[in-house]
Amino acid sequence: MKPEDIKITDWQRIFIGDVPGGFYLEVVLRIAVIYLILMVSMRLMGKRMASQLSRSEMIAMVSLAAAIGVPLQSPDRGILAAVVIAAIVVSIQQLIAGLSTRNQKLENVMQGNITPIVEDSCLNLKMMQKTGITRERAFAQLRGNSIRHLGEVKRLYFEAGGSFTLIKNYEVVAGLPILPIWDKEYQSEISETTDEQVCDQCGNKAMGNSGNEKCNNCGNERFIAAVK
Repeated sequence: MKPEDIKITDWQRIFIGDVPGGFYLEVVLRIAVIYLILMVSMRLMGKRMASQLSRSEMIAMVSLAAAIGVPLQSPDRGILAAVVIAAIVVSIQQLIAGLSTRNQKLENVMQGNITPIVEDSCLNLKMMQKTGITRERAFAQLRGNSIRHLGEVKRLYFEAGGSFTLIKNYEVVAGLPILPIWDKEYQSEISETTDEQVCDQCGNKAMGNSGNEKCNNCGNERFIAAVK
């Protein structure tokens, strides 16, 4: 379109576009066909496409979304291109899924690994930094599972798909409180302060009673009373 053809008062071009009115009737047919293409493609890619998506499935979804945009908006573009792209995307997705089930290393490369965030009531700060999970994000996830302190947690895994899996301790031990620091009144109502000391950064138990002790997990020098 030439610059002189663009006018701010050209309401027909702004709202309807430079296509004949009959094209919008054609769009109805195009949408129906492309909707069918998407439904078939999703069905062929498996049930996980209707739940939480992995990396490869998300890439497939974005590719399908990009493929359908052009034939919907451009009258000079046919639907066949969208059909071909959908077939290629589904084929690649099925190939990757098949190879991943046979090769653990490939699956780890494509999907990622499970990351332990909490191990034996102690935060794994190195893994948290590697995955970009903050203490407050981990604590918020635990609070959402009705956890009051780290002593209740055996493992907290950050799954490859972005979800969390919590495994509770069979026997609750004293641990680092995870409620907001300003909510001390409620903390005292639901938990009991013990004589044990834990690192206020990661929840690791203190090994001695010296005032200058450092946490052997994260190197922090501040310890607080654990709760149970």
